[in-house]
Amino acid sequence: MKDSISSCISQLQESIIGLEHDSGDINEVLNALGLDNAQMRSAQIIALMDMLTDGITPISPDLITSLLDIAEAQKKFYYCIGGLLDQGGAPVDSRKQAEPEKATESNVDFAAEQARLEQEMMAEMMAMTGETPDESDGWEKVEEQPQAETEPEKAEPAEELKPEPDPAPAAKQITEQKKSTKVPASANKKKDAQAISSIRVSTQQLDSLIELVGKLMVTYAVIAQTKADNISKISSSLSELDKVIRSLQSEVDEIRMVPLKQIFMPMHRLVKSTSQKLNKRIKFTITGEELALDKTIVESLNEPLVHLLRNALDHGIENAEDRQMAGKEEAGKVDLVAYRKGEFAYIEIKDDGKGLDADILLNKALERGLADPAQQYTKEEIYEFILQSGFSTASAVTDISGRGVGMDAVVTAIQNTLDGKVSITSELGKGSTFTITIPLSRSVNEGIVDALITTVGPETFIFPSREVLEVYEPVEKEFTDLPDGRETVSVRGKVHPLIRMHKVFDLPAPGEDVIPKVIMVKLGDTVAAIMVDEVLRQQKAVVTGFTLPVNTIYKLPILGFGMMGEHDALVVDTETLIASHMEG
Repeated sequence: MKDSISSCISQLQESIIGLEHDSGDINEVLNALGLDNAQMRSAQIIALMDMLTDGITPISPDLITSLLDIAEAQKKFYYCIGGLLDQGGAPVDSRKQAEPEKATESNVDFAAEQARLEQEMMAEMMAMTGETPDESDGWEKVEEQPQAETEPEKAEPAEELKPEPDPAPAAKQITEQKKSTKVPASANKKKDAQAISSIRVSTQQLDSLIELVGKLMVTYAVIAQTKADNISKISSSLSELDKVIRSLQSEVDEIRMVPLKQIFMPMHRLVKSTSQKLNKRIKFTITGEELALDKTIVESLNEPLVHLLRNALDHGIENAEDRQMAGKEEAGKVDLVAYRKGEFAYIEIKDDGKGLDADILLNKALERGLADPAQQYTKEEIYEFILQSGFSTASAVTDISGRGVGMDAVVTAIQNTLDGKVSITSELGKGSTFTITIPLSRSVNEGIVDALITTVGPETFIFPSREVLEVYEPVEKEFTDLPDGRETVSVRGKVHPLIRMHKVFDLPAPGEDVIPKVIMVKLGDTVAAIMVDEVLRQQKAVVTGFTLPVNTIYKLPILGFGMMGEHDALVVDTETLIASHMEG
């Protein structure tokens, strides 16, 4: 055991030393040390790690020394685990003096605590890859003590994620919640513990890709060899090239599909460990785990599902005595269900517990000033209060969850990352159902998208076409100024809020000879008009995020930049743009 551990750490140390001679990969070293999965709730720390992995931060002797120290600490840690697992607890020697005995017990407790934390970290990493830990390797002991998994829920990410740099003069103020969640995917992906690092691809799909690439090369060769005056042949070849590219994009999108089983199966272990700690019997069933969704959706679902399941177990399901008094089976039922209808995917977390008491929720909302005493609320509207920040009906906050404690984080993750929503249905005494609705045709932060190309002053901006309803050319009488300084525009008799892009980005106002256009964009139930100087065309654009967290530094409503062939342009984050405008 000791030789095996020493050999593994020695190989890791050699890789670290190789960094000093430019013969190693810093990303592989960080992955081996587990640092690429560290969840740091600070935009500054995430930026530092991104600069290191992107090669911006140079490899210094101090950095090499620090990495070697971490590797050495891991070796000592594994020695502790190996000694405890092979020999069991150390026997108590009554002949030893009191002080040395206390010191030994303290060391054993410390080593055991380290072992527990390390195993939990490894369990989370295995869960992200869809592996199930073997109970013969000691995982059962870790499951009985899941406190470390719940610590992030008790943190206050709003203050920790608050960036301090001065905003650009052209930028509008965006709420802290939006800033923390709108860091481009390329900057966060490497640090996200939920990231899926590999996808299984069938040989049939690979063969199809190779065939399409072959067609692409042949079509390119035909175009290159065609004389410039043969317009009809060039046009025909370009049309064929467009078909091949679309087929290639469709095939790549299919390859990115990942079954939900990859994140659903580890939930069995989560439910088992949590129910053991709560001393509750649970019948946990999963349905629809074969449903395949885009990789980015699956990655983003893990944390919200963990939080909702913990809430169902802790505060949804009653204890055995209460269930018997209510005439229910001693074992509570929790179901995790996934299915697809049309262009939406639905994920439900159901429990047959005590349900939600609308009267208690409403009283709490009135106490906190979240509800209007003069307004009448439906049950569904009352249930929505528990999704608001800090709302809780628990008399004491547990280390597992609190129905409403941190639920706003779930909503933020679903809404901002997936453009989805969370809805609640409940019947008092019979249980609750939390439903996550995700549009499958949502706009993405990275990838090939249909785009609307526009100009504002000297700059070019890209709008994802999925969110665009129409392009309208208003006349002067259709504009109206509001008392609070905002503007509206009337489009066919309907009034919509107006956002002038040149004001948002501090660009020159359009000249008198320019006839501005408004792009009608719908997000949820909100329709807004975004004014640009000119709409050039609609075309495909390759959208990619920034290497650094530009959004959090400059607070701009930008998803990233889009490559269009001739030149690049900024891609507008219409969701953040409209939200910041509506908040004033």
